[in-house]
Amino acid sequence: MWSGPRTVSTALMRAWENRPDTAVTDEPLYAFYLDRTGLDHPGRDAVIASQPADWRVVLAGLARGPLPGGAVIGYAKHMTHHLLPEVDRAALAPFRHAHLIRDPRELLASYARVRAEPTVADLGLRQQAEIFETFGGPVVDSRDLLTAPEDTLRALCQALGVPFDDRMLVWPAGPRDSDGVWAPWWYAGVRSSTGFAPYRPPAAPLPARLEPLADRCLPHFDRLYHYRITPAGGPDAANVR
Repeated sequence: MWSGPRTVSTALMRAWENRPDTAVTDEPLYAFYLDRTGLDHPGRDAVIASQPADWRVVLAGLARGPLPGGAVIGYAKHMTHHLLPEVDRAALAPFRHAHLIRDPRELLASYARVRAEPTVADLGLRQQAEIFETFGGPVVDSRDLLTAPEDTLRALCQALGVPFDDRMLVWPAGPRDSDGVWAPWWYAGVRSSTGFAPYRPPAAPLPARLEPLADRCLPHFDRLYHYRITPAGGPDAANVR
């Protein structure tokens, strides 16, 4: 599952982890990304120590079985900006890909509260569009997920060819062993959650200085949005290439 920041990606990971048939992996390329870029994220040293920093080792590990605990579905939550140019895209071929998106203006209005001057590279929309163009896969819009979680998850499961499980809708609050070591800095909201929160637009409008960045992101978003699955599983749900 590929997504950018501020897209309820961790809540969606919780939904899949609450299925007894699914094992989840939290941002397995994060250490690689920090090691290569040198960026100073919260908990940087702990993140790098917690995962392999070689993308080849990461992707080979995800492709190998068996899954732990008798699971039959492996769910990896990926941030699209972690997919740096040096990663051989052919190494992604063994996997089934899916995409979680959010309107860039809403995304940036939210993201600007934690990073005042985001860049295109921070959001990963270019990489997400590239993955979609190459590998396809169902697309979920985060607003649909929050306004109609059951119908959207049913449509996603149908598109992926797996049965829906209503345990995806409600989960116990608290941390998980599968959470990345960065969770204390980023997961306070999801750790207190027990399901998908109702949709709310950003509390503040998009700052004018970020309008040009939103405009640069919109073509990638619009391309993916055109293929999104619909909450009712209607005609758009088949447009997964």
